[in-house]
Amino acid sequence: MAAVDAQFYWMSAKIPNDEFLLYAFGGEPDDLDGAMAQVVRRARACADLGLVVDDGSPLTYPRWVHAPVEAGRVARRDVAGDGWAGCLDAVAELTGSQLDIREKAWQVHIFAPVRGIPGVRDAGVVAVLQIAHALADGARASAMAAWLFGRQQPVPVVRTRAGFLPWRGVVAARAHRRFVRDTDDGVLAPTLGSRPLLATNSRPTGARLMRTLVRRRGELAGPTVTVAVLSAISTALSDLLGPAAASSAAEVPMAKPGKPLGFNHFGNVVVGLYPELGPDDRVSRIVTDLSNGRRRFEHPATRASDEAFAAVPAMLLRWGVSQFDADVRAEQVSGNTVVSSVHRGVADLHFGGVPVVLTAGYPGLSPMMGLTHGVHGIGDTVAISVHAAPSAVPDVDGYLRLLDAAL
Repeated sequence: MAAVDAQFYWMSAKIPNDEFLLYAFGGEPDDLDGAMAQVVRRARACADLGLVVDDGSPLTYPRWVHAPVEAGRVARRDVAGDGWAGCLDAVAELTGSQLDIREKAWQVHIFAPVRGIPGVRDAGVVAVLQIAHALADGARASAMAAWLFGRQQPVPVVRTRAGFLPWRGVVAARAHRRFVRDTDDGVLAPTLGSRPLLATNSRPTGARLMRTLVRRRGELAGPTVTVAVLSAISTALSDLLGPAAASSAAEVPMAKPGKPLGFNHFGNVVVGLYPELGPDDRVSRIVTDLSNGRRRFEHPATRASDEAFAAVPAMLLRWGVSQFDADVRAEQVSGNTVVSSVHRGVADLHFGGVPVVLTAGYPGLSPMMGLTHGVHGIGDTVAISVHAAPSAVPDVDGYLRLLDAAL
């Protein structure tokens, strides 16, 4: 197991970090059991979907080992009533039951029938892939889900390597000095820095809620879907929080360039939300922040730092993770919400012959983050999702109406 993935695995004991990828299909298959069995067969044909963890020695990194994919990996779940809202409530409840990846690293939950799915006239099916973060980041998890639901493109193979820490450390230190010089000389823009806590940074307590809005790509005004939604979130948070939102920013996960060193190959870019600016100026600033973050990832210092981290001895990293105290409250934060945006490709997925109509995702909450957003597209359909705890957003449906209006 690569160091970056082991860190996610060990941290999951302190902050649950399973991912939940939702796919809605526009009808009910004639043979539901057969459709579920087909997903299991697809899983057995993908080597990485047969991995579990062997964490035998505290002196070494855990190992990925192969285990049989049993039929129960795709299981039907109950929905309160048979409505879309009840289905999302059931998914929110699943976040309290994290996977033990020594036994299984993923699970597909099937909800059927589900009425009221956006864009579906009659009842449809909702499939939710729950997957351990150690096994996949957002892009890789999307590729795994696409394989399960019929896409012919295989899941990309990742070859991990560690290297020699002292040498990697020297290279990283030299690259960091160059990074500092390039920042001082204005070649690179500096990071935005920390900012005050907002209500959205409250520790999540109470029943967590998930909600989703759906748009066509052409209905979102902006150079990209991500930028359009970030601008709308700026307006909605300002309407929700008032003047306190003036300093608001979002953490936006972004894929890193180059070959992955592990199953997780991304970092967070901090993007200002600039609610005080008009729409055009705000979009321009958001685009600039995203571009600056991408350029920092492309700097040799980022790769050198990642390669040095990959060479850290397992015992040292395990000890470091053990020192993390999830109960400590920070006085400032990088961002006041998370906005995870993934395009999941063309709408070529199916379940039992029924085509996909939308896909959504709900980034996890953490002790310092009580409100997150997902932006997920498939074909021409974009789902904008909210995951929140009442301690951070007492009226989630009210916030959803603000976001709906802003979009």
